[in-house]
Amino acid sequence: MQRLRAPDGCPWDREQTHLSLRPYLIEETYEVLDSIDREAYGELKKELGDLLLHIVFHCQLGQEEGLFDAAEMVASINEKLIRRHPHVFSDAQVDGPRHVERQWEKIKLNEDHKPRLLEGVPKHQPALNRAFRVQEKAAGVGFDWPDVAPVWQKVHEELAELQVEVTEGNCKEIEHEFGDLMFSMVNLARKLNVNPEDALRSSVEKFTRRFAYIEESLHNQGKALHDSSLEEMDALWEKSKRELK
Repeated sequence: MQRLRAPDGCPWDREQTHLSLRPYLIEETYEVLDSIDREAYGELKKELGDLLLHIVFHCQLGQEEGLFDAAEMVASINEKLIRRHPHVFSDAQVDGPRHVERQWEKIKLNEDHKPRLLEGVPKHQPALNRAFRVQEKAAGVGFDWPDVAPVWQKVHEELAELQVEVTEGNCKEIEHEFGDLMFSMVNLARKLNVNPEDALRSSVEKFTRRFAYIEESLHNQGKALHDSSLEEMDALWEKSKRELK
């Protein structure tokens, strides 16, 4: 990377900044996730390498700017892991994975010196995942439902409130209540030990596969989607559910 960034190196690499690399870093992260979801471990090796390249790139930029270098970055990770695992590297005791999570959040809060617990959740991540992490952090300090039963009740309550606003045609309130319903559904997912981002991604993929089945079936009949009736597409949809996972 030093060679690429040298005066006689690559013009593209030389003009990059932390900010300009941001969209590529996000793209590479999603490609890693895609490889994991598809269990394409040969591709995962390549995608992890691409992601590592971005880490190296940012370390090189940090070194050039006199901010940090790769050695300092690795040292900070090592120090963090030791601090946040006192049950491994000192004599602290834990009674299971959930205790470890609460301990991690408590230690992190003391380290970050942030006045508010939820400030540690990045605002720019997808809203569904952000909602999950916000709820996790709140639960980590004891602000949580005792079990899943009241969460079910809350979901039904929010759904009823949404239905009222839809009936009355209050567009702004519909958006507000829909957001509350989604937030409650994320809470339900958390209490059921389901990651809502993963669950929704799986459902989107399932819909995509089934719709592709409809499109291909119609194409084999010499028909296009816009020339087909809803009844025909519904019949193929039901067939896809039987034939596809």
